[in-house]
Amino acid sequence: MKRIGITGGIGAGKSLVAEIIKAMGYPVYNSDELAKELTESNPKIKEGLILLFGEEIYQNDTLNKFALAQAIFSDESLREKVNALIHPIVREDFNLWVLAQNNFLVFNESAILFETGSFKNFDAIILVYAPTELRIKRIIKRDNCSENEVLKRMNSQFSDEEKYQLTESRVLNDEQTPLLVQVEKIILNLSLS
Repeated sequence: MKRIGITGGIGAGKSLVAEIIKAMGYPVYNSDELAKELTESNPKIKEGLILLFGEEIYQNDTLNKFALAQAIFSDESLREKVNALIHPIVREDFNLWVLAQNNFLVFNESAILFETGSFKNFDAIILVYAPTELRIKRIIKRDNCSENEVLKRMNSQFSDEEKYQLTESRVLNDEQTPLLVQVEKIILNLSLS
C-alpha cells in the first residue's frame, strides 16, 4: 500500500483535487477536517489547548476557532506549540485509518505536510498550486476576510516555490488548465511506480 500526501498552500485547491481523487474511487483522509473534529473530541488536545490559552478557548465545550486562528497566525511560537500538540494525534488517527483501507493507493489531504515534517511518512506527495493572486481571491471569497488576513495565513506556510522543489507530482489549479487530465496522469504514474 502506498501512502500519498496531497498538499498545497491555502487557496490552491487541494480539497478540489482530493475530491476528484475520491470520486475516482480512492480513499482520502482529510487531515485538516479531522484535526478540527479531534480538537472538539480528543481529551489530550482539549487539555493542551486549555493549558496554552485558558478555559476561554472552549465556549460551551466548543473550540473558539476564531480566537485560536487569531493567536496562532500572529505568534509563530504558539503555532508551533499547537502543531506539536495536534499533529501527532492526527498522524496516529491517519495510521489507524490506513489499516482499515484495502486500496493500493491511499491519500492524505493536509495543508502543512512540509511544515510539520510529516511529508517524510509518505511514499509520494502531490502538490496543488495556483497563482498567488488567484489564491488570495479564493480565500477572501471563501472566508470573507481581508487580504491582510489571507497574507498572514499564506506567510505561515511554506511558499509554493519551496514545496515545488520538494515534489515530483504537481497539479496546476489556475482555472484554465484541466485538472482531471493532470490528476489521472499522476495516479497512473503512482500506480506504475
